[in-house]
Amino acid sequence: MKNSLLKENKRFFIAQVGKTHGLYGDLKLHIHTDFPEQFKEGYTFQTSSGVLEILKVNLERSIICFKGYEGIDYAKKLINTKIYASLEETKERCKLENGEHFWFEIEDCELEEDGVKLGKIAEMQRLADVNYMFIETDEALVKEGFSKTFLVPYIERYVLETDVEKQVVLTKDAKEILEAS
Repeated sequence: MKNSLLKENKRFFIAQVGKTHGLYGDLKLHIHTDFPEQFKEGYTFQTSSGVLEILKVNLERSIICFKGYEGIDYAKKLINTKIYASLEETKERCKLENGEHFWFEIEDCELEEDGVKLGKIAEMQRLADVNYMFIETDEALVKEGFSKTFLVPYIERYVLETDVEKQVVLTKDAKEILEAS
């Protein structure tokens, strides 16, 4: 599973521009996505400073320069700029391996175990190096006295199958987590 982080008006927050680096308009790039490959020369992005086109980028050094902002005085105007990508841009520019899914595809899926609906995936979260599904427990289970929310690691140990077409994630042993919550 891959992350594209923080929805904002159908756009995803994927990076933030930091301080200037050198005298020629280079800026530090703080990447907040699992897909650094989407930062390529010539690509444009919607940002908190308007639409920006990448003039040059060095991902190994996390340095970026935008067209029209060459030079330190121009580049300073972009410090703290947030960079966003749309769902379409994300799907087009970010290639997934077989069995991987974007977080936005998994969020809102139903969580089921042995034919029993445990709840709905309200949000995906990364804690340390593990991705977790934040589950809003099914109302029927809440009425039985179970917790209103719980976390399930999105790892092979708990996830049997993810079907984004049917909007369902099949699990094993997730009910044990709910019972312990």
